[in-house]
This record gives sequence, C-alpha cells and structure tokens, in this order.
Amino acid sequence: QVQFVESGGGLVHPGESLRLSCAASGRFFSISTMGWYRQAPGQQRELVAIIRSESNKNYTDSVKGRFIISRDNAKNTVTLIMNRLKPEDTAVYYCNTDWGARDNKYWGQGTRVTVSS
Repeated sequence: QVQFVESGGGLVHPGESLRLSCAASGRFFSISTMGWYRQAPGQQRELVAIIRSESNKNYTDSVKGRFIISRDNAKNTVTLIMNRLKPEDTAVYYCNTDWGARDNKYWGQGTRVTVSS
C-alpha cells in the first residue's frame, strides 16, 4: 500500500521559512525517487524538487537556492526546507514517488502553504 501524509504547512510572511515533512508508508520508499510537488490556485500541479539520493537532487528554477530537499530512508520520510518564501510559493504541497506522480496516483491530502504580508 502506498500512502503519503504531508505536514508542516501554514501561513507565513514573505522572507520567512517553513519545513515540510512527508511520511510514506510502503516498502517502496528506499528504492524510489521522491519528489515534492505543488499546486497553486487555478494552476496545474508542478514538480518543485526531486531527490534520488543526498548527492542527486534537482529543483525547479524558481526555488533553486531557496529550497532544500532531503530524505531519511530509515524513517521513510522526505523533507522540504523552504527559505526566503515568496507569495508565488503559495500552494498546496504534496509528496509522491516519481512513478506515482507520472501515473497521477497516490496523492495525499497535501499541506497548504500561504505566503502573504
């Protein structure tokens, strides 16, 4: 069974930081590429960051230098540290495997991030 539970979102001011966490269930975790995705109001869901290992990560251009993705295979968790948040980062954030996202399956409820002054 594949399930994700995201947490850590909230309302913050521009320039502030948040730490999002994703707890995954299932035996797939350690062998899967994990990603954080987001969906802003009226927009399609987009990939924010992806991690294969601590030495193999990628970020969408708009968050490079501000967000950090990491994973703990022992705990089946993936974390997204978001620094210097901007209003355009406002969205519901989700985690998923790359194959789950490709097949549009296994999405959790997400965690809402609102950046507003």
